[in-house]
Amino acid sequence: MPSSPFIRPDTDLLALRPSVAAEPAEPATVAGFLHTTLRPALKLQNDLLLAVVRDFVLDHHIPLAKAAPADQTRLLTELLARNTKLRYTLIGLITGVFTLAEYAFYQQHRSELNRRLWELAQRRILDQAAAIVAAA
Repeated sequence: MPSSPFIRPDTDLLALRPSVAAEPAEPATVAGFLHTTLRPALKLQNDLLLAVVRDFVLDHHIPLAKAAPADQTRLLTELLARNTKLRYTLIGLITGVFTLAEYAFYQQHRSELNRRLWELAQRRILDQAAAIVAAA
């Protein structure tokens, strides 16, 4: 790895993360990474994830505020399923708070971890649809 004039503050990144109650798992496994890295990173970035989704809703003129709660969930589900730009933006918001070691592990298991990360992010967003509607 080339030398960089910037030092990534991995310990500072870890200190920012909230604690998340999780089942103990081997840290060097995908399940361990899910509990020790993905869930705390998602919790840390929660407000930003919701703000980004809200902006996509506004930019794409999705009528969430006028829709019934069941339709709000359906509209958000469709947006999350169709919009690859939104998907990769949200994934980037999470991977951007990884340490270098976590990112190296993520690179080795990218496909599986992206699938799990996306499932967790979608669930988090859909569970907070009311907050997105209120902010939009």
